[in-house]
Amino acid sequence: MDYKSSGVDIDAGLEVVRRIKGLARSTFTPGVLSEIGSFGGLFRLEPGRFDDPVMVASADGVGTKLKVAFLANRHDTVGEDLVNHCVNDILVQGARPLFFLDYLATGRLAPDVAEQIVAGIARGCRANGCALLGGETAEMPGFYAAGEYDLAGFIVGAVDRGAIVDGRSLRPGDALVGLPSTGLHTNGYSLARRIVFDELGLAVDSVVPALGTTVGEALLAVHRSYLRAVEPLLADRGLVLGMAHITGGGITDNLPRIFPEGVGAWIDRRAWDVPPVFRFLGEAGHVPDADMFRSFNMGIGLIVACRPADADRVVETLTRQGERPAVIGEIVEGERAVSYVG
Repeated sequence: MDYKSSGVDIDAGLEVVRRIKGLARSTFTPGVLSEIGSFGGLFRLEPGRFDDPVMVASADGVGTKLKVAFLANRHDTVGEDLVNHCVNDILVQGARPLFFLDYLATGRLAPDVAEQIVAGIARGCRANGCALLGGETAEMPGFYAAGEYDLAGFIVGAVDRGAIVDGRSLRPGDALVGLPSTGLHTNGYSLARRIVFDELGLAVDSVVPALGTTVGEALLAVHRSYLRAVEPLLADRGLVLGMAHITGGGITDNLPRIFPEGVGAWIDRRAWDVPPVFRFLGEAGHVPDADMFRSFNMGIGLIVACRPADADRVVETLTRQGERPAVIGEIVEGERAVSYVG
């Protein structure tokens, strides 16, 4: 017996590394001091970029959105989803991304699939000015179903200590500005898959008139990054008081994460148009409104909090960036919770 006969193909692993080296190099920034294949990635903060740097780190996965990728046999978007999700998670504290590490685990390593996944990761890293510093590709026979894999990522960024955005100074009357999502992003897929595939019996290539596209295209829409849109706001220290990335738990559970004690918020559901994909899922699955707003982002992927006197400036700045922002609510006195009107 040998390792290959037990299900682990070391040569396939080496082939994956060979294929992705060029993809990783395409993301390298001046701070990268190591090569792909080293035991650890080396990164040096650029002198003068930060006065008093604070490191900000986060880790996440793509979740069961991967099941849709398996069904569609499309693997070039989930890596970009992963990077953008992680970028947004540290962006809400004012941090810019520095480097990213990925973890890809599968039962049987397919170099073509791995290359597609990492191509998406590299595309996301380049778009966000973030270096793909390294990662891990693990082949674990018997652990994953044939043709399936799991994907996770780890990001490190930095922010000047005096520029950290944490919501501590939020007070009643402050405005909440919402930025549109590009679909489900990477959350709510267990419910969405149950509605679409189990209850309705649709396939990934089924065309849904209400969506104007196929099920697969609608559900695999890439989780967008908000870095470029928000950067001009962060350049004006003190303008942004808090930000919330609307992920699992929706607005209901994510917005309160930035509230100090003694404040809550109300959200006006009439302030934006809920995208067709959410209306379709809610109606087809007979999902109560409260569950919809706790399972999905409902068309709002990021919320920016500012003083009411600054709301027009925030909206105008975001609009110049090509965004469609809307004032969707307000901070109020009370419990750390969200209530909805409209």
